[in-house]
Amino acid sequence: MEKQLMSGNEALAQGAWEAGVAVGAGYPGTPSTEVLESLVTYDGTICEWSPNEKVAFEVAHGASIGGVRSIVTMKHVGVNVAADPLMSAANTGVNGGFVLVAADDPSCYSSQNEQDSRYYAAFARIPCLTPSDSQEAYEMAQEAFELSERFDAPVMFHETMRVAHTRTLVEFAGSRSEVEPRRFEDDIPKYVMIPANAVKARVRTDERERKLREFAENTALNRIELRDRSMGVICAGAVYQHVREALPEASTLKLGLTWPLPAAKIAEFAESVDACYVVEEASPYLRDIVLAGGVELADPPAGPLPIAGELTPAKIAAAFGVGLPGHAELAEGLPPRPPALCPGCPHRPVFCELRRAHAIVMGDIGCYALGAVPPYNALHSCIDMGSSISLAHGMELAGAPSREGRPVVGVIGDSTFAHSGITSLLDTVYNGGAGTILILDNRTTAMTGTQGNPVNGLTLAEQAARVSPLLDASAKPSLDVPAGVPLDLETLCRAMGIEDVVTVDPQSFKEVRSALREATSKADELSVIICKSPCQLALRRRGPIPQIEGCRRCGACLQIGCPALHKAEDGRAEIDEELCVGCGQCAQSCPYGCIQEVEDE
Repeated sequence: MEKQLMSGNEALAQGAWEAGVAVGAGYPGTPSTEVLESLVTYDGTICEWSPNEKVAFEVAHGASIGGVRSIVTMKHVGVNVAADPLMSAANTGVNGGFVLVAADDPSCYSSQNEQDSRYYAAFARIPCLTPSDSQEAYEMAQEAFELSERFDAPVMFHETMRVAHTRTLVEFAGSRSEVEPRRFEDDIPKYVMIPANAVKARVRTDERERKLREFAENTALNRIELRDRSMGVICAGAVYQHVREALPEASTLKLGLTWPLPAAKIAEFAESVDACYVVEEASPYLRDIVLAGGVELADPPAGPLPIAGELTPAKIAAAFGVGLPGHAELAEGLPPRPPALCPGCPHRPVFCELRRAHAIVMGDIGCYALGAVPPYNALHSCIDMGSSISLAHGMELAGAPSREGRPVVGVIGDSTFAHSGITSLLDTVYNGGAGTILILDNRTTAMTGTQGNPVNGLTLAEQAARVSPLLDASAKPSLDVPAGVPLDLETLCRAMGIEDVVTVDPQSFKEVRSALREATSKADELSVIICKSPCQLALRRRGPIPQIEGCRRCGACLQIGCPALHKAEDGRAEIDEELCVGCGQCAQSCPYGCIQEVEDE
């Protein structure tokens, strides 16, 4: 056995590889991204980024039906996208083991909402495993494939951000189980969900649930730990670790299988302690099921637990009237550190010009959501992946452009456009919609770590060939990898029937301004502006630093919101040479020509 510090995601990948997983698919989304980025570095697996989570689920399920063990990864909001095939796959079952990784984000550290993906497991009636640390992530990854094949069902592997990204010591075998592919048998009643077959599949699912409930009562995944019997806490996942820190003497019922729950074991635990509590974060998932089983639960003596957000040991301790050492007070006078677009970001001129145009901007999921914050204040919605185009069409149907006297513009990134914006644009075309759509093509999926996508054609395998393996230095990926085919956005938009399609350099304020003015002046037409320029994080290139001479203290350059620009004590603009990438945006923004770009030598 070997020992190594691993994040939960790395440990999950290690366990899945050792379990013989052959195919992995997913869509990058924090906190799930690193699972496939780790797994792709191992020999013997084929891993892919898909355009969206629904497609990824279907690819992995297809691999399972084809007889091999497969895994699909996504964050919690991605499970919404994959819910359609999930509900049917729960009835069809599997061939090779099939695991769905659903990574939740309590407190919305990198998300537009909080969700508890375990509700989907309960809805679909599939087993759900919830690890509490990296060691369990490694072990449960292997258990998940065994359960999938044993019960002929997809298995949800449910993790939260705290487990996914926290590194703890993992003891692992380091050797792979060579699992022989299962033979594909023609089984039309099993996999063809026409009504006559679906009704019979429902009966099979009912029988599977009965067997799963028997399993839940006896599995070591659910563990009673008796200590001080005056207090018993039912908990799962990272919260278990926090309960052990905050209430070290309390007895615990640690749930590793969080669907189905072991009703008899819960009742047994509750009867063995004087007062029984449920401690969980982000939802009352466990509490509702425990109460429905007739178990009497007590309320924390010093006040209720927060009903939203991540639970920390300090919050748990406070609810139970237990003192924990507090954090040191923040030093006074620290400057604020609000999020900001990176120096040289090609989105910056776009939002400066949208602000200038006084446009109503329907936004989307990506770095460009920062267009909503100062100094831009030029993005007015951010709901879900692909929504910007549909929302803009709805605003047009509502008559908002003419009634408000402002143009309505939909803004979407290249990866998000491939994810679910294409069908939204098709809907607008199909229904004769008008308006202006901006596709911000920065050549990468920037917000989750510069992953490839269908627009730039960079596949996950090709990415792996360019980076060092995360876990095993001996598992060098082959450099002979298939390159993807980049999606030609202009050709695609024209193929839909859109005639007014232009590509501009978003690093040029004038180009963006001219294209916006032209497009928004055509009130009865649909226009698409493709703003094509690489993300600075992916480009990793610096140009010469501009020079400021004779600054007039007007502050115009500061209004572009570049972190490399700041105001000196005397009111003049200054450039931080450590942050500046030499993009030249500031030189374009100075109305007096005081900022001069320096030519390359």
